[in-house]
Amino acid sequence: MDVIIPTVGESITSGLISAWHKKDGDTVQPGDILLTLETDKVSTEITAEKGGILRIKAAEGQEVKIGELVAVIEEGAAAAPKKSPKPEPTPQAAPAPEPTPAAPSPAPPPTPVSAPPPAPEPIPAPIPASPPQSSIFDHQSSISSAESRVTRKRLSPLRRKIAAQLVMAQHTAAILTTFNECDMTAVMTLRKQMQEPFQKQYGVKLGFMSFFVKAVVAALKAVPQVNSRLEGEELITHHFYDIGVAVGTERGLVVPVIRDSDQKSFAQIEQSILDYAGKAREGKIKIEDLQGGVFTISNGGVYGSLLSTPILNPPQSGILGLHKIQERPMAVSGQVVIRPMMYLALSYDHRVVDGKEAVTFLIHVKDAIENPVRLLLEV
Repeated sequence: MDVIIPTVGESITSGLISAWHKKDGDTVQPGDILLTLETDKVSTEITAEKGGILRIKAAEGQEVKIGELVAVIEEGAAAAPKKSPKPEPTPQAAPAPEPTPAAPSPAPPPTPVSAPPPAPEPIPAPIPASPPQSSIFDHQSSISSAESRVTRKRLSPLRRKIAAQLVMAQHTAAILTTFNECDMTAVMTLRKQMQEPFQKQYGVKLGFMSFFVKAVVAALKAVPQVNSRLEGEELITHHFYDIGVAVGTERGLVVPVIRDSDQKSFAQIEQSILDYAGKAREGKIKIEDLQGGVFTISNGGVYGSLLSTPILNPPQSGILGLHKIQERPMAVSGQVVIRPMMYLALSYDHRVVDGKEAVTFLIHVKDAIENPVRLLLEV
């Protein structure tokens, strides 16, 4: 049976064999995972459909095309070969008697040797000049030094796709970023008060991301222009709220989409984020999990980022960057108080969204976070 690379998603034409889970010559059973294929969007595990002996045709780390033969499973070869009967031992002939060594002949008497003539006095050679010391910048040292100072490896398909997408976004959209900050006191207080009963009832922690997903949905409803995208000479406005949440993995950044976020509860949003995070770590995100988002939220605060300008996730027209919560002195009612503050950054496509609409959107997010009861009452 031939093992070929299957179609794993629209527009995906090739992938990288990131790992073989079986060795050449191993016996495999139906359903055994043979290899992991890494594409520019997702990782896919390819399993054996039949049992037999695996004969690998493509090496680990090799880039292969969809439909390409990468291995063969030899059916029926899994059975152990029959052992042939042991041959009868051949009787050995008796060893021949060892010949009696002949008596050694007497050695001839030594011939007297005359003394050698005295050697002439050696002529002292001129002392050569000291050779110059080899420089650490000579050719050989330069090669050794360069090789030890760098590591060279091929980019993964996902990293190549990320690079192409980022460059494409910078070249095709008029990206502008506007900033604001929000006081996290109310959300942190509510989260602390409701964490235990929330987790007990729903089996998942109440995080900050569900508040921001709900706040973004409310802002998109208030400013529908941000929930639009440009397609040629047409402006397409979405009337649904599929919000992408950026998740960092060892392979790179992926953005799974929470479908119909406006219809989901806080617990359902938190569960979706938790499920996607687990899939991303295990490399089991599917292509359909990443498609169709209308807006993206990226939380650089988990890595300690205080302020950044996020790049659009094409073809979307907006992305919200969250940052580290940091206590800062703030003027409240004429007094200086210490409050947990977070900078918010909205990057948007200025071809679609005007500055006024972008600022209005960001203020809606800020108001919703500083008054989370409004999210619960949807006002």
